[in-house]
Amino acid sequence: GRMPKGLGGAGALLTLLAALLVPPVRADITDGNSEHLKREHSLTKPYQGVGTSPSSQWDFWGSTLVTSQYVRLTADERSKQGSIWNTVPCFLKDWEMHVQFKVHGSGKKNLHGDGFAVWYTKDRLQPGPVFGNQDHYVGLAIFVDTFRNDLHGMDRSFPYISAMVNNGSLSYDHGKDGRPTELGGCSADVRNKDYDTYLAIRYSKGRLTVMVDIDDKNEWKECIDIGGVRLPIGYYFGASAATGDLADNHDIISMKLYQLMVEHSAEDDNLDWTKIEPSVSLLKSPKDNIDDPTGNFRSTSLTGWKVFLLLLCALLGIVVCAVVGAVVFQKRQERNKRFY
Repeated sequence: GRMPKGLGGAGALLTLLAALLVPPVRADITDGNSEHLKREHSLTKPYQGVGTSPSSQWDFWGSTLVTSQYVRLTADERSKQGSIWNTVPCFLKDWEMHVQFKVHGSGKKNLHGDGFAVWYTKDRLQPGPVFGNQDHYVGLAIFVDTFRNDLHGMDRSFPYISAMVNNGSLSYDHGKDGRPTELGGCSADVRNKDYDTYLAIRYSKGRLTVMVDIDDKNEWKECIDIGGVRLPIGYYFGASAATGDLADNHDIISMKLYQLMVEHSAEDDNLDWTKIEPSVSLLKSPKDNIDDPTGNFRSTSLTGWKVFLLLLCALLGIVVCAVVGAVVFQKRQERNKRFY
């Protein structure tokens, strides 16, 4: 049936309002929508062909143990390091990675470590000191840090999830729990849960969003949301973990990668996305990273305001110059008139 006359405008307005009221993070096409699941970048039970056959899509290293129920990066034993890596580079511009994981062990509060990391990096299977992976990596890391090293950093509780982007020049500072280089983060009590715990990492149109589902409520809660992030295509997904003097079982149950269907501008489409160097345009100073879930929003909008104010000042400057210029010009004209 056709819409009665006069309702068209109101209907359109209502639709627009409804669209504006839906928070963007929840508008999530990836809620188990399998048509966008990319199997070549996903790791799911029973992990057939992981690491053995030439056709396998996942490789592992170190203490990693693959069973039919989980991929255990480290057991609850001291000084272990393990990782698992996708062998297929990812050429999607917009994606969302869902990780189901379990961190558990016999260590009591504050006597367990060290945590695990999820990677989207240029290189794979490069053992090192950063949760079992190399330092000075190139790409993106999401750290789930279960042990506090920095005793000055008592303003946040652990486990703590944080994000870092590196072009190879930065070092991850374990002693400071990565604070000098982090882009944002949140506390997340993920250990020894008797239900499933999840982490989602979304990268779309230069925006990095990290969400968690760790309260058995079956809903995503935002942890990190930051704009101005540039990542290329053609990097590899992986996960790694490490134990030191303290230990935990770090289990990955699944990693599911979804393609996000997003329109890009013409200039975006004409870019060579393989050549982008990982970077972040709005780097906050570490002191902004107080343990506050809204901190990220506040500081990104703040930077927006700063830009706006700068532009406003520039504009005012131009106007003032123009006015002064006009006045001077007019005075000169008048003076010239007098001579004739």
